[in-house]
Amino acid sequence: MIPWLGKEPVFPPDARALAEPNGLLAAGGALTPDWLLAAYRRGIFPWFSEGEPILWWTPDPRLVLLPDQLRVSHSLRKVLRRQRFEVRIDTAFAAVMRACAAPRAPGLGTWITPAMQAAYLRMHELGYAHSVECWREGRLVGGLYGMALGRVFFGESMFSRETDASKVALAHLSRLLSARGYVMIDCQMTTAHLQSMGGREMPRVQFVDALARATVEGPDPQRWPAQATRDFTWP
Repeated sequence: MIPWLGKEPVFPPDARALAEPNGLLAAGGALTPDWLLAAYRRGIFPWFSEGEPILWWTPDPRLVLLPDQLRVSHSLRKVLRRQRFEVRIDTAFAAVMRACAAPRAPGLGTWITPAMQAAYLRMHELGYAHSVECWREGRLVGGLYGMALGRVFFGESMFSRETDASKVALAHLSRLLSARGYVMIDCQMTTAHLQSMGGREMPRVQFVDALARATVEGPDPQRWPAQATRDFTWP
């Protein structure tokens, strides 16, 4: 059994998280800024389907990506050099969330519920949540969004309507974070795709310890410049 949370954003110890399903810690609470900030500082994130209570997770191990260790394949590097996409920052956050929420196949639901979209849009308005967007011929064709806290970026979801668009967004995010002194991208769950791009698993206890140090100091919450990646070059 997992605990039902009270009215204050206080979570049980990580060690109480279930092994199966991996990382399920608690239920209840709210998606307000105070709850989300308290959760992310502990390496906890919400993930639930429509009709379910809010479920909070802290998997073990945790997949992380160091911004300066992104693995860029030869084919992706060619795409980056050719500048097939215009990359913008924080200009269409709500649209990126809606695109990420779209079912990946007929009949499948989404965990990016209307309540989740509203909650992270509020965090975007407060300067904590950000989007990286790929545009081509005036159309949004790929991107990602996540939370920035201290010197850590917590990746939430990505989408691609054209080949390599989400990879390009991740490459630009990594370069931007490295330039701004961020030390880690939290990828949450392990996937072969992210591992192929340099993600590596970290034991939860090590991840939480690193998080405690990296979220103490960092830039104030702010909207990132829309053209922050304009001058990036890809040798």
